[in-house]
Amino acid sequence: MRIRPARPEDADAVAEVFIASFDTLTFLPKLHTNEETVDFIANKVMPEQEVLVAEENGRVVGFVAMAHGDSLEHLYVNPDSQGRGVGSALLERAKERMPGGFSLWVFQQNAQARRFYERRGLSLVERTEGAGNEERMPDARYEWRPDTQPPPG
Repeated sequence: MRIRPARPEDADAVAEVFIASFDTLTFLPKLHTNEETVDFIANKVMPEQEVLVAEENGRVVGFVAMAHGDSLEHLYVNPDSQGRGVGSALLERAKERMPGGFSLWVFQQNAQARRFYERRGLSLVERTEGAGNEERMPDARYEWRPDTQPPPG
């Protein structure tokens, strides 16, 4: 697996990962068409955030998008590539890019994602009923702060 900065021509592949991953979250309402999602990735996420992609055999299998500052906006891995270290590698790269720490939002019902982040040193800091997300679904804010990490060993 190789992690590299996303290029504009990666927008369709990044959108495919986003759509495939989001489709597994069956508790969420589907608010956007696939075409709208492709447009969102190409014209909002890619130009406004730092996006890294994970590639396997030349195929984009995951991505992380970081807003300037201290916010991890998106981390998605194609469902057929989950459980193989792709998400962990992308999260580690985010920690390198935002060494002062960052926060992210996850849906409360997404138990798999919550376990993923908790096992990798992120702490739950807030739960809401979802007023701040367009799906209006309960969510949770997690933080990673390097000064709260246990020493190695």
